[in-house]
Amino acid sequence: MTRRGPYWLDPDDPGFAFPPTRHALRDPNGLLAVGGDLSPGRLLTAYRQGIFPWFSDDQPILWWTPSPRAVLFPSELRVSRSLAKAVRRGAFQVTVDHAFSQVVSACAQPRDDGLGTWITPEMHRAYTTLHGLGYAHSVESWADGELVGGLYGIAMGRVFFGESMFTHRTDASKVAFVHLVRQLARWGFGLIDCQVSTAHLESLGARPIPREQFEGLLDLYADEPGVPIPWRLTAKATP
Repeated sequence: MTRRGPYWLDPDDPGFAFPPTRHALRDPNGLLAVGGDLSPGRLLTAYRQGIFPWFSDDQPILWWTPSPRAVLFPSELRVSRSLAKAVRRGAFQVTVDHAFSQVVSACAQPRDDGLGTWITPEMHRAYTTLHGLGYAHSVESWADGELVGGLYGIAMGRVFFGESMFTHRTDASKVAFVHLVRQLARWGFGLIDCQVSTAHLESLGARPIPREQFEGLLDLYADEPGVPIPWRLTAKATP
């Protein structure tokens, strides 16, 4: 009989080994392992295998690989009429990697939907370290010099692993996302990982696929040459 997780990860294990993803629990969906640390080596090993950390302040580090997996293929980006209008009129100034720490802090604030509070101070420090190493990136929307929306995630090869987004103005995070997806398409990215489906992500074109298919796409795209840093937006956000 196949054992299913969660497995215990030794934080002192220098190999950053994870169990096979097929051992993840069905309930809760995708819980694979507990423990370990948030060192760059372990995080990058996790993402390459389709695993990500998600836990709250009162929990140990929890590692997940849900099935199905929500993804967005850049060519399938869905832009509503109202969103396209906001992009065309330049409602926000959009930048990349200008305010990474601010974006993570904004994403970590409690929201009405209850999301965001899982970004603990430990997580913030870990992803800021990855940003300094050139793996983590943020996209920002500004209005009158104020940061009003944005998102952040991890880039590996030609895969972007989205982590979180926030908005303080209508469509601010969506406009940032549209700019990002158009840029990733120009760079030849084949996949954007959205982790778990939500109505918000589905409205932008995300859809669920089986874990096995997701891992096959990682094998196809994640080991491709990465984009040189610093990142700059050069693609038009409108088709």
